[in-house]
Amino acid sequence: MTDTISLLIADDHILVRQGIRAFLELQPDLTVVGEAGSGEAAVRMAAELAPDVVLMDLVMPGIGGVEATRQVKQASPHSQVVVLTSYHEDEYIFPALRAGALSYVLKDIDPDALADTVRKAARGESVLHPRVAARVVQELRGARSDTPNLFTELSDRELEVLRLIAVGRSNTEIADKLVISEKTVKGHVSNILGKLHMLDRTQAAVLAWQQGLMTRQDT
Repeated sequence: MTDTISLLIADDHILVRQGIRAFLELQPDLTVVGEAGSGEAAVRMAAELAPDVVLMDLVMPGIGGVEATRQVKQASPHSQVVVLTSYHEDEYIFPALRAGALSYVLKDIDPDALADTVRKAARGESVLHPRVAARVVQELRGARSDTPNLFTELSDRELEVLRLIAVGRSNTEIADKLVISEKTVKGHVSNILGKLHMLDRTQAAVLAWQQGLMTRQDT
């Protein structure tokens, strides 16, 4: 007889949590040990319960699913994170995988397939939705090209903003420097992180220096 797989469900919609729980608890080898309605709650409960698998929504109040994934992996390294979301755009996929998610599936998944994804995650096996898998493969092929340029998708203005981020400027300072609103700066920063598949501005700044976008003179 196999051991029961413990599961934490993180989603800000209570009906979604209850629906997932109702089905998964019908499985003899799965047991839901908790539900979290925010990223912070997911991290706290993962630290307390150390579940085998965490089903993680990405768009939630507070820190959100990507940052919650990173913190869950720190708080409970044993726990495997399965992203269960409605979003399959690059700005969600790559930050989530970089943060430590093992699997990435969409909410239109068949219930039996979701249960099987949980079982595979408990064994350390990754499951990716076909659209997600295709993007990951494309990204890997691009990374192996002879002359990769990670910044080709950035506009001139986004490159300006990235350079200022890389030298430690705040959003307010960037807005003053470029004579634009702070809200516009925040929009540029969000686009930059999405296009570069970065989790936060610190990672983007490091990448800018590593890939030669910056020089010592820029400081």
